Amino acid sequence: MSGLGRRELLQVAAATAVMGAARTGLAQDRTPTQEDLLRFKPVGQLTLLNFTDLHAQLVPLYFREPSVNIGVGADRGLPPHIVGEKLLEAFKLGRGSAEAYMLASTDFESLARSFGRVGGLDRLATLIAAIRAERPGKVLLLDGGDTWQGSYTALNSKGADMVKVMNALAPDAMTAHWEFTYGADRVQELVKRLKFPFLAGNVKDATWGDPVFKAYSIVERGGLKVGVIGQAFPYTPVANPRYMIPDWSFGIEEDRLKENVAKVRAQGVDLVVLLSHNGFDVDRKLAARVTGIDVILTGHTHDALPGTVKVGDTLLVAAGSHGKFLARLDLEVSDKRIVNYAFRLIPVLADVVGADPDMAAMIREIRVPHAARLDAVLGHTDSLLYRRGNFNGTFDDLICQALLVERDAEIALSPGFRWGASLLPGQEITADDVYNQTAITYPAAYRTEMSGAQLKDVLEDVADNLFNPDPYYQQGGDMVRAGGLAYTIDVTAKVGQRISDMTLLKTGQKIDPAKTYVVSGWASINEGTEGPPVYDVVASHVRRVQNVRLEPNRHVKIVNADPAGVAPG
Repeated sequence: MSGLGRRELLQVAAATAVMGAARTGLAQDRTPTQEDLLRFKPVGQLTLLNFTDLHAQLVPLYFREPSVNIGVGADRGLPPHIVGEKLLEAFKLGRGSAEAYMLASTDFESLARSFGRVGGLDRLATLIAAIRAERPGKVLLLDGGDTWQGSYTALNSKGADMVKVMNALAPDAMTAHWEFTYGADRVQELVKRLKFPFLAGNVKDATWGDPVFKAYSIVERGGLKVGVIGQAFPYTPVANPRYMIPDWSFGIEEDRLKENVAKVRAQGVDLVVLLSHNGFDVDRKLAARVTGIDVILTGHTHDALPGTVKVGDTLLVAAGSHGKFLARLDLEVSDKRIVNYAFRLIPVLADVVGADPDMAAMIREIRVPHAARLDAVLGHTDSLLYRRGNFNGTFDDLICQALLVERDAEIALSPGFRWGASLLPGQEITADDVYNQTAITYPAAYRTEMSGAQLKDVLEDVADNLFNPDPYYQQGGDMVRAGGLAYTIDVTAKVGQRISDMTLLKTGQKIDPAKTYVVSGWASINEGTEGPPVYDVVASHVRRVQNVRLEPNRHVKIVNADPAGVAPG
């Protein structure tokens, strides 16, 4: 494959601080040790540690990074919209190395078998404890949100299990998104149980405009006063059910953010950190428009970058998802400015990082009572199952197959969620695996009729959420997955004009705008949606087929995409 063109290379060089920040590479000829992962030359007075988008994953897993992550508008060709071989080239990562395994989709299956599972909160706890011991009184640990949702135990306990383990991990603050899908009352109840601040300065009372949560916290570390401002996902009532949080208003709230930056600056802070769940492209735009923010710890879009991205005087850090990475940013601050820094995106390789015994015991306490349910083997997979990517992932293909068969539908729609672990060929598919893809509080698998025109409207609406050239109009998910349906998408076309050539696979006929079709889907944001829980539908289907074998999905034709954001295969 050809390398990045001159324009793309210049963009990467301009957008990332990899070349200027100290970044320790991993040896390419062996599996790194825990000591290798922690090796870092400290800089300055402060160490910022960050993880985000954990999605309630307590134990190690596999997680494949996207092979399709398309940038549009001003973000076309810029990180994180570089995948596969081109990502390896752009960041000078050796093919076959541990970093290549963690950051790119290239050779994923073979590298997964070599380097093993990733994440596990007990492993994350070990790394955090080691860095805290190395830098006593100088470490600030921040949780970027999407922590309480994404597993059976989190769903069953309505987030309480994650509050328990997070209190033990002791971050200095968190922000939120999927947390809100437990409903306003439950969120408020869980926030009271936290031993650290829940920050969401952009959430206000819908009637009076009063703040619902604390906007910021000021913490002293390493002789510095650090102002941490929390920014929850701004489109929560659009992407998730509004009826669960009817009295709260969300938004990017630029003016309110500027006010909060001014407030913490007025209190004499040396550094301002935005703990954000906006999504990477939104935060890149925000950094160019809101002055006074030194660091943005960005979450929501699950991007993992091995270097910081600098916009003006602001450093952006993208720490990935699912406990796969721990981001470390060391800062030297003088006269309220960053004068030097060093960064490392630390891979959490579960086979080489020792389990923290106290956290491991707590995880066992949470999971053992549910072991019979979680460990139940539903079937096996002969195919690599993954979700992440702008278009259909294979686990979503499996979910769509289940909806088509079990709900007797012509077309299946599955939401473009970015969370959910991967499974390698030959692995068992357990109930735990299915819940890790489907554990939400509004799981009804509906069956309804939709006209061809309505189907096109659905696809067009989601496409605009993903490919609107203005990041402020993007909601940070992936394209709705479609089963039984083929179509063409032009990612550069105007709103309402991106989708064409819609075809019903069952008949090979073009979708008729006036005709109705039987459609099954799940995760409807409409109150009162009826149907069996999707996790039961998928489990039933896997039990029926036993051995999952999926043909490559060639049913979405992508037009005018930047080649840097699309890997072959």
